[in-house]
Amino acid sequence: MSNPTPTLHTTTANDPVTGAARQVGFFTDTSVCIGCKACEVACKQWNQLPDDGFSLTAKSFDNTIDLSATTWRHVGFIERDEPVSGQETNLGDPFSWLFIADSCKHCEDAGCLDNCPTGALVRTEYDTVYVQPDICNGCGTCVVSCPFGVIDKHPTDGRAWKCTMCYDRLKDDETPACAQACPTEAIAFGELSELRERADVRLAELHDRGVSEARLYGAHDDDLPGTRGLHAFYLLLDSPDVYSLPTNPVAPQNTVNEGWRSMAGALGAMAVGVGVAMLSGRRAR
Repeated sequence: MSNPTPTLHTTTANDPVTGAARQVGFFTDTSVCIGCKACEVACKQWNQLPDDGFSLTAKSFDNTIDLSATTWRHVGFIERDEPVSGQETNLGDPFSWLFIADSCKHCEDAGCLDNCPTGALVRTEYDTVYVQPDICNGCGTCVVSCPFGVIDKHPTDGRAWKCTMCYDRLKDDETPACAQACPTEAIAFGELSELRERADVRLAELHDRGVSEARLYGAHDDDLPGTRGLHAFYLLLDSPDVYSLPTNPVAPQNTVNEGWRSMAGALGAMAVGVGVAMLSGRRAR
């Protein structure tokens, strides 16, 4: 097993030496996730979230299916008709079963936060994104502004809810419940800089083992230029779309300037057209 899951080093949100704001996050290594759903259960238990029912979907052994207002950490099951590189299944047909413990990405370019009209979404002292339920008016702007489809409105109270990265536990210098409960340390929690180094080392290790399809998702800004700075990133064993992750997520606010440029170009072309028409009309007289 790898090194123990790192935890917060101090009880303050700022570095005790430099005074700089601290950035924490999750690194989820899907190559060691076993699909046990311990993280999903721990999240529900700690945050007192209701169950999602016990009916079978007949689509998968995973009956939660997706993140929602009452499921803030979701373990997805992916069945493939091909093995992981270097893996032998001893079956007649090639096969592999992939898992991903998904959650809110706590983006630095957070569409939900930047487009919330009431200020219900805020950035905490840990650089995470938090929903203040007492301020949320249920307008749903954040729901349509999230390029990952994470945040969701509760069907009963109408307010938006999502992963808080166990903000209450962070303030007590404790590891989030999901990472604390993970038996294989597939969910690592700690300082972002340390997690990114850990992810790079793990990726190189898998490539050395011949797992050529392994890749990082959101660990570095150039991975997903449209949505910068994910505080929950992943190591995947297939393309993002296989895990139901967008291949090129773009925060809505990052398209605003492009939209204004397009509008300016259209207005400029229209003005030129009007000018040409007026000159042509004068010449015709």
